[in-house]
Amino acid sequence: MVSSTGFRVGCADALVDAWTRAAPGDPITADRFRSLVLLDANFDPEGLRIAWDGDTVIGAAYAVRRTVAMVGDDLEPARGWIPFFFVDPAHRRRGVGRRLLTEALDWLRAHGRTEVDFSSYTPNYILPGLDAQRYPEAAKLLASQGFRTLYRASAMDLPIADHLVPTPVHERIAELNAQGYVLSSPTADELVPLVRLAADHFNADWGRAIRETAAAGLPLDRVIVARDPDRRIIGWGMCAAYESVIDRFGPFGVVTERRGLGLGEALLHLCLERMRALGAHHAWFLWTGEDTPAGHLYRKTGFTTTRRFDIMRAEPAPRKEEP
Repeated sequence: MVSSTGFRVGCADALVDAWTRAAPGDPITADRFRSLVLLDANFDPEGLRIAWDGDTVIGAAYAVRRTVAMVGDDLEPARGWIPFFFVDPAHRRRGVGRRLLTEALDWLRAHGRTEVDFSSYTPNYILPGLDAQRYPEAAKLLASQGFRTLYRASAMDLPIADHLVPTPVHERIAELNAQGYVLSSPTADELVPLVRLAADHFNADWGRAIRETAAAGLPLDRVIVARDPDRRIIGWGMCAAYESVIDRFGPFGVVTERRGLGLGEALLHLCLERMRALGAHHAWFLWTGEDTPAGHLYRKTGFTTTRRFDIMRAEPAPRKEEP
């Protein structure tokens, strides 16, 4: 008989095994599951809904809300997230997935959440959203629960074993240098304005990623920054910011008022050159908009789209108080 509970001590390995059976294209290790889920500052055992067939884990759905703010004191009190859910293939079409997803939504609703996103939770998202092509049954289930697509993120990949900085980019870098712009790895002190730039001009998670990986000992040669003639940092590119994966590119950006100078293209190619020097054979990332300036630059450089993810939202009605 199928039952459901919150997270129980001792079931993590069984959860990982069930996850891998359910999503062999996106397997997870016990260490990664522990780091991204169980040790997340916002983890609540009751939010991780687990389905059991007797003593066997057959599925799970993870609901999370902020108890620790990402920025300042903003706990985003209206918003919750469901970063993942899965059901063992041998137990599908028995209502298990619907039950788990309903329990996850009910748990968030009970905590006052009126917007629920799948699955763009930061800092510890597993995937940006739903790969509907890979998981069509999950797409149908989410739609039946009121989730609608807000926008689409694309993952891209580029083989870099033969990468060379193009001659026109070398020439543009020389022109920028002559104008007083400097592109190189930052000093330790420059990490302070770099974190601020990423958080203030882009998003809080990028600032967090740089700060936490630098504090954990990220070598500065994983980062290239652009400085204007007044030595202010106005852009950067990096690798290994997420989970120390050397071939994972990003985050990457140039402040709006300095775009159009060729700095973004220069930073991108210099980072790819540095990644190749560090031994990477590919550069990849999970999240960009294909029709954004960054997306066009990636395609111009040779990146190809490997997956697309739908970032989705549901707006469950507030929970009514019992009379």
